[in-house]
Amino acid sequence: MPPADRYVFVYGTLRRGEERDINRLHPAPEYVGKASMTGRLFDLGTYPGLVLGGEGAVQGEVYRISAALERLLDEIEEVWPQQTGEYAKREVKVDLAAAEAGDALYLSMQCLVYEIAIARTTGHTCIESGDWVKYRICKAG
Repeated sequence: MPPADRYVFVYGTLRRGEERDINRLHPAPEYVGKASMTGRLFDLGTYPGLVLGGEGAVQGEVYRISAALERLLDEIEEVWPQQTGEYAKREVKVDLAAAEAGDALYLSMQCLVYEIAIARTTGHTCIESGDWVKYRICKAG
């Protein structure tokens, strides 16, 4: 059983204002702030996929979540109860934006993140900016 409260980094359709906005889920998460992490983001059509590592920076948001919301996110990303192999849940270091970290230049914290299977990115465009929301808006318009 997962701990009572954890943190999750969301980078795509779960971001605020997006199609699957995490703030519409129950139990409600608590917004912590804007953040970034090392990785590469890929356009998979209607949603992005994050591959950990590399030189790029991926933009997103951090939320404090309950164990119940973590289980719901696991279902959404299909890592539980049945694994489809599309995503894997990882725990990684994320850098909270300076404005959100108070006096510190930045604050590093451990967050859950759902990483796409690298095989699923073959033939898909890498989002060089690392920001799904900005990319989606530019692509649409």
